[in-house]
Amino acid sequence: MSVEIYRSEEGAAEVSRRYREVLDDWPVPARQMWVPTCEGDTFVLVSGPSDAPPLVLLHGAGANASMWRADITSWARHFRTYAVDVVGEPGLSAPSRPALNSQAPARWLDDVLDGLGLTSASVAAASFGGWLAVDYAVRRPARVTKLALLCPGGLGRQRTGRVLRALLVRPFGRWGARRSVRSLTGLNSPQDASVLESVLLTFAHFKPRREPLPRFSDEALRSLTMPVQVTVGDRDAMFDSGETARRVRHCLPQAEVHVLPGTGHAVLGRTDSVLAFLQS
Repeated sequence: MSVEIYRSEEGAAEVSRRYREVLDDWPVPARQMWVPTCEGDTFVLVSGPSDAPPLVLLHGAGANASMWRADITSWARHFRTYAVDVVGEPGLSAPSRPALNSQAPARWLDDVLDGLGLTSASVAAASFGGWLAVDYAVRRPARVTKLALLCPGGLGRQRTGRVLRALLVRPFGRWGARRSVRSLTGLNSPQDASVLESVLLTFAHFKPRREPLPRFSDEALRSLTMPVQVTVGDRDAMFDSGETARRVRHCLPQAEVHVLPGTGHAVLGRTDSVLAFLQS
């Protein structure tokens, strides 16, 4: 694991060790693959029947394929799932960070799908992964059959001010880090404790992207012809989820939109809802 996106070599090793522990305890049989791409080798965790419809999973920033652990047992019964470690994030893929306001992310995903032997697939994605999925669907509509998006970026206004205010408490040790992560993610309930601890470990060592996500135009959104499901939390501290829902309903009136009351940026527990949409 490269230290380029980490604060230290020791930190990179610790994040990698913890991630590999999760992979060793993956709840369903899985094949680990590294796919050569224009941005470097990309790690993909493959589960489910080989003859089932393909489902590509794209996690959010500061995460890796482990974010789908709670969903994979259900989804892999019905789909051949491909949980991709996005390049430049704290997984097992290359540390490359392709320029977002360019064709580079789509070319990377072209190589991923080609390397997996997929001409097209449904995509489920969260946050930054949601931005990547929409960008790809806009640029390569024939390769995306359905889009299931959880708290996607690039649709509603990015709340950079809130992020900066949350980061102000980071210097105050573990208390500050915990408060910061809770503020940004909405991981406040007791059942979120294990997810919170994982995020805290990662961001103690990981250096995230700093640039804002490019915003999709109405024209770009209207060009999406595949079925779309969007799920957001009404207390999202990172994106204006109300604006996200309004824009999707305006530009894609046939889309399925869910606004979850009392929910922050971390939209969890949507396994069955996403599955029902993907199977419809």
